[in-house]
This record gives sequence, C-alpha cells and structure tokens, in this order.
Amino acid sequence: MATIDRRMHGRDWALLGVLSVLWGGSFFFNGVALRELPPFTLVFLRVALAAASLLPVLRIYRIGFPSGLSGWQPYFAIALLNNVLPFSLIVMGQTYIPSGLASILNATTPLFTVLVMAAAGDEKLLMRRVAGVLTGLIGVIILRGQDLGFTSGEGIGILLCLAGAFSYGLAALYARRRLANSPPLATASFQLMASSLMMAIVAAAFERPWRLAMPGATTWLAIAALAALSTALAYIVFFQILRRSGPSNVMLVTLLIPVTAILLGYLVLGESVSAREIVGAAVIGSALLLIDGRVLGFIRRPLAAS
Repeated sequence: MATIDRRMHGRDWALLGVLSVLWGGSFFFNGVALRELPPFTLVFLRVALAAASLLPVLRIYRIGFPSGLSGWQPYFAIALLNNVLPFSLIVMGQTYIPSGLASILNATTPLFTVLVMAAAGDEKLLMRRVAGVLTGLIGVIILRGQDLGFTSGEGIGILLCLAGAFSYGLAALYARRRLANSPPLATASFQLMASSLMMAIVAAAFERPWRLAMPGATTWLAIAALAALSTALAYIVFFQILRRSGPSNVMLVTLLIPVTAILLGYLVLGESVSAREIVGAAVIGSALLLIDGRVLGFIRRPLAAS
C-alpha cells in the first residue's frame, strides 16, 4: 500500500476546531456523571443514547442498515477500537486521576496514530510530523501545568488513559482501510449501534445498572450532552475529516482540545487567561504549523532560490 502525506484543507481545519469543542466537553461531562454512575454504565448510556439520536437522521437521509454478519463486522470492529475500549479505559482512568491530566494523556493520540500508520505502511513517518506532535504535547503540558493533580492510583489511571489513546490510533488505521467508502453518517451511526450492544453486555456483567439508584437531573443533563454533542455529532464530524484528510490529521484534535477549553472559559464564562496558558497555546499553534508542513515549504522556497 502506497504511503501518503496528506495536508489539511481550510475547511478541515475549521471542522477540527469544532470537533475539539465537542470532544473537549466530554471530559467535563464524564467528571459530572461519574459522581453518580460507574464507568461502564456511563459509557453504555453515552453510546446508546447517541445511537438512538442518529436513527431518525438515518431515515431522513434514507441510509439502509448493513446486511448480514459480514456487513456489520467492520462496524463492530471499529466500535471496539474507537468506542468500547477507549471510552471505557479513559473513563476508568478518570476515576484515578483528574480530568485535566486525562486530557493531557489523551493528547498523546496523534503520536500513537503517527507511529501506527507508519508501522502499517499507510503514511510516511516524517520527522516534521513526529517533531510537531512532540512539540504539541509540550504545549499541552505547559497549558495545563498547574492543573496536574495526582492521587494514590495515578499509575493505574495514567496507563489506562494511554491505552485508550493507543486504541484510538488503531481505530484510525482500521477505519481508513475498511470504512473509507462508508458515508460519515453511516459509519458514526452503525459503530455506535454496535458499541451499544457490546457495552450493554459489559455493563450488565460487571455493574448491574438496574440495581443502581436513579441519577439526579444534573447527571442526566451531562449524559444527554455527552451523547448528543460529544458522541453523535462529534463522530459525524470526525469521520468527515478522516475521510478527507487522513487518520494522522484528524487525531490532531486532541492537541486542540485543551486550547478550546481555555478559550470557551474565557469567552463564555469570563475566566481569566494566564501568561502560561498563552505560551502553551502558542507552542501548540506552532506545533500544528510544523505538522502541516506548508509554512516550512514557504520558508524553503526563497532559501533555495538564493
């Protein structure tokens, strides 16, 4: 399979910003819901409600369901790698470590994706891309520096979140190879349906949710937002970018999530922005320019001509 080096178009950069807002909210919503719900039950509600919200949209666009086991097989595979494993691992990790640290560990996803795609021979292992991802991680750490709190189970939480990030990298590879021709709405809907079935079995086996106390209104609001915004809508956007710009590019969203969280806090909640946060955001911005590569090309042209 030929290796490629895709660059992002302006529309996809805009969609990446939207996706960072949608996914950035998931850490907050998880933190709220975990006060009353165990992790597997929360993940089940997240994917099941998200799948249910997309059913009417499938009908509107007249998208039919896959036929037979062979038709559903790729959606169950991507559901396992892209929903069941990472959602469960990250949510379990958040029971040991703070949401801020979990979001930083989630930002390792582009690095895992770059390495997975290169190992599989699907994308070139470009040094500018690796350097850009590492620079972005430094920016995320600077951005969230003082928010890093640790608990006695920090090692377990860190490993769980890193495993979730690695699973996202594998999911991106699989989606590109097996679901490249599937419409984004269909891929998002069918993977969430498959995830719902698998998470129902996991939650029933380990947590028996029917025995839990009914959550309060705040928890239900967090679950609703998690399902509709951070899952259903987010995955439609995710698969749109993946289809156009490739796995390594779409996973850059995890570097943007902490930046958008700070911007939303400033614009919506009136929170102050510190010098450290400005420096961290600037480092992340320079990392994204390095990964994109076009700025380096503009610099090289006059140097080559001189």
